[in-house]
Amino acid sequence: MKLIKLDAIDSTNDFLKGLSSNQVVENFTVVTAETQTKGRGQMGAVWVSESGKNLIMSVLVRGFVRNNNQIFDINIATSVSVIQALEQFNIPDLSIKWPNDIMSCNKKIGGILIENSIKSDGEIVSIIGLGLNVNQINFELLPKASSLAVICKTTFNKEKLLFRIIENLEQNIQSWNQNKDLFWNNYSNLLFKKGIPMPFSDASQQNFMGIIKGVSSFGKLQVLLEDDSVAAFDIKEIQMLY
Repeated sequence: MKLIKLDAIDSTNDFLKGLSSNQVVENFTVVTAETQTKGRGQMGAVWVSESGKNLIMSVLVRGFVRNNNQIFDINIATSVSVIQALEQFNIPDLSIKWPNDIMSCNKKIGGILIENSIKSDGEIVSIIGLGLNVNQINFELLPKASSLAVICKTTFNKEKLLFRIIENLEQNIQSWNQNKDLFWNNYSNLLFKKGIPMPFSDASQQNFMGIIKGVSSFGKLQVLLEDDSVAAFDIKEIQMLY
């Protein structure tokens, strides 16, 4: 693993994408930053982080996603790797809010943004961005957010967390073909609020009740509706209200 440490950058994902477009970048190259001025999450959401307090990183993965049918596989490999690392640091009550939010004790502690690009030779390169709230303690304007420090009432070594996450990710990707069903089951079992009646809002802002059952092979959220049918929703088609 090659590690590039930056003090401040607009976006670690953008930096790593730019680097890989100009030269051959070693697989599992990681970029970290103490401050990120244009951090973003799913659907253009802004990720705000206190300087120096949190883990802000991006990692390049090549040779894993080979076609569009595997796009959600890397989401699962990444989410499960992060959860495994946090379990090793005894973070309690962990779950994944579909598709890629990392939760602890019903609070969001991290978010993952994966951007896939196709090179001229047809190779698909994935840039995985992770923002993890580690030692930040002020979430006054973010009532649904928290951090490892707040939840566990202690501070954490960000670099140790980083190395554990990347170690897990490398191992999981290497063993993916032999354990794909296990990873998918792990992800499904970790889904936030799975099996619990919850209110949702659809793309037209209509509210409805449903129960999360799992994810489809293409990564869509499967929700049992009040008429006993199961509908599959993409990221822009549904929002959980909690």
